[in-house]
Amino acid sequence: MRADGALRPGDDPVFGVVGVGSLGRHHARILADLPGALLAGVFDLDPDRAAAVAGEHGTRAFAGLPALLDAVDAVVVATPTSSHEEVALAALVGGVHVFVEKPIAPSLEAADRILDAAERADRVVQIGHVERFNGALRAAREYLDTPLFIESHRLAPFVPRSTDVAVVLDLMIHDVDLVRALVERPIHSIAATGVPVITPTVDIANARLEFEGGAVANLTASRVSLERMRKLRVFQRSGYLSLDLAAGRGEFLRLRETLPAFGGQDVDLAALLDAGGYETLIERIPIEGDGAEPLYKELESFRDAVAGTAPPAVSGQDGRDALAVTLEIEKLIQAHVADTRSA
Repeated sequence: MRADGALRPGDDPVFGVVGVGSLGRHHARILADLPGALLAGVFDLDPDRAAAVAGEHGTRAFAGLPALLDAVDAVVVATPTSSHEEVALAALVGGVHVFVEKPIAPSLEAADRILDAAERADRVVQIGHVERFNGALRAAREYLDTPLFIESHRLAPFVPRSTDVAVVLDLMIHDVDLVRALVERPIHSIAATGVPVITPTVDIANARLEFEGGAVANLTASRVSLERMRKLRVFQRSGYLSLDLAAGRGEFLRLRETLPAFGGQDVDLAALLDAGGYETLIERIPIEGDGAEPLYKELESFRDAVAGTAPPAVSGQDGRDALAVTLEIEKLIQAHVADTRSA
């Protein structure tokens, strides 16, 4: 890389991974084999874990963060949220492009410091909202047309991970980012409720977001469910999208184009249904993802942003905006919980 941060023509960007726990090890796995990218190594506060991951992928375990940053053009920050700011700022000050796993930071003030540092250093910051790269969602893009009502359910069984933060920052933030990207309008009101069930923080939550222009999103997230579910339903004038984000597939339902206008007096809906059933009225279009791993597609996009061939798919500002909405949801829920405890 040149001193100004630009890659030399023909050079592949060199990457490192900071934090190789449950998610960071997958970043290392993908970067080790990603075309157009070179993995220089990994760093983790647990040197044994770093050595194990480095050994699996034929790369180097660095003894310290400064040494890793000196060897790379870009870094993936997959550490606990509490350390995102510290690691990202060290990288940006060193002239290194940064990918930060969601949420961008634990507070808006920390997020703003990351964005300010990126602007001063003229470096890319991309945020790891991986659901943007879900195969079902990518395949459904051609059918999306001004969503009016969105419903999401993100449910998971309890596991003793990320329990230091409420389910809103742990899980719901994925869907906050998705619905903001789908509606593309400012949010003008938020209502939310939630309760702690197993942990001291909120374990199940629901939020209703109302957007300028009339669109509404209803989001439910739980980490105390008996089943796993990641479903997104989008209602719009042109039809209805039902997506299973976990399976990477879904369907688009719309009125058949051959039907006469419903406003006419000569349309006998009962007769149409009797003649051919529901399928007489509704066309069902299967949606299948391409099977690509969403994290792989996400890191492809970061590689391209670092190489200067595309803007970051999820910018630092996108991550900051999702965090702002999520923190407001959490604030409303905490007020609700306090009210129920004092009753």
